[in-house]
Amino acid sequence: MFDLALVAPRAVLDGGERSCVIGVSDGRVAAIEPFGSELPARETVRLTSGDVLLPGLVDTHVHINEPGRTEWEGFESATRAAAAGGVTTIVDMPLNSIPATTALDALEQKRASAAGKTYVDVGFWGGAVPGNVDELAGMYEAGVLGFKAFLIDSGVPEFQALSDDDLLPAMTETARLGAVLLVHCEDARAIADAPASAGPSYEAFLRSRPPAAEEVAIRSVIAAARATGGRAHVVHLASSGALPDLRGARAGGVDVTVETCPHYLTLEASTIPDGATQFKCCPPIRGADNRDLLWDALIAGDIDMIVSDHSPCPAELKRLDSGDFGAAWGGIASLQLGLSLVWSEARSRDRSCGEVAEWMARAPADRAGLSHKGRIAVGADADLVAFDPNATFVVDPARLLHRHPVSPYAGLELHGVVRRTWLRGEPVDVNGAPRGRLLHREEQGLS
Repeated sequence: MFDLALVAPRAVLDGGERSCVIGVSDGRVAAIEPFGSELPARETVRLTSGDVLLPGLVDTHVHINEPGRTEWEGFESATRAAAAGGVTTIVDMPLNSIPATTALDALEQKRASAAGKTYVDVGFWGGAVPGNVDELAGMYEAGVLGFKAFLIDSGVPEFQALSDDDLLPAMTETARLGAVLLVHCEDARAIADAPASAGPSYEAFLRSRPPAAEEVAIRSVIAAARATGGRAHVVHLASSGALPDLRGARAGGVDVTVETCPHYLTLEASTIPDGATQFKCCPPIRGADNRDLLWDALIAGDIDMIVSDHSPCPAELKRLDSGDFGAAWGGIASLQLGLSLVWSEARSRDRSCGEVAEWMARAPADRAGLSHKGRIAVGADADLVAFDPNATFVVDPARLLHRHPVSPYAGLELHGVVRRTWLRGEPVDVNGAPRGRLLHREEQGLS
């Protein structure tokens, strides 16, 4: 007797679609049987022929900001938005909260602040900052999934950037631990040499964050990974100009993976009005040709995954009144919209739901070491999403569940609606009690 049987005319399994019946027991997928099979279950759910059953998405780049800046975002609001968008696992970034997750006691504070508040499962990255190399092993043993670093000012004083002299020791230690080091790749000197951004001109903002800043920083990360044998991950790739270096490094055996984000795959610079600071993010959204090259690289496998870089703030910090790109906080909140954004663009490029699931579920789960997440497979967590790829809706920021109703996607019509989300075989009710768990590295199990 299964706890749940899902009869799915369309389900994404191993990157492709097929009809099947899925049996769930004790929160995990226990059986995948041919369509038409009758599985004895306490509850049977029959999906319509228009819905596709996807694995729950895994978003490994989310800034929740609690504790310390909970007025920016919090575990409850962020994870409700995640569940509504088909995301069943998130990994929280170590910065923007106070304290930043750069030591074991800060990690314990972060976990305490999250306990009992999460509607989806939540893991944590630790932070690598100047002077904390000796803290990394303790955080890793305590279950963080890896470490995040910046090569440029992060925007908050609690999380300092690694200098050239800091990067190699940090990568040496993460290599020793077997941990992945995620890096925000913009070179501080290249940006210092660029004209500063001030005022409402988006073109001026672009000039202040040139593509070369990403490309130089990525070369530094590749060199450190090559020298140490470390595992590196480039976060939020925006510049297609870095792709040749990344291809060459991977061909040469360097362990480096790459993510990009929905805003880089769906938006482009020529359509961003001056003063529209809701579009500000760092690195910035570049031109349509660059966007197309990112898509080409994603399809070719040169970019591994798509994650949100959900980075909200109070509306006043976006400087919507003045439209000053130099003064506005850089970050886009898209946790609830990522699946629909990517699918809307993917379908226009003749890509499949299976590919989207690979980019947004399996690949990020695997890089974070969460091999029981992000896939519909026997033994995996029964984190599932009923998704209607043909339905449409218009983005209304007031109806989004993250804390602040600011979005560059306001008024945009998107394809793809999440009909229902299951976390470990139980439907998620965003108005009910939260049932998410706090994740540790897989070899330590779940808390």
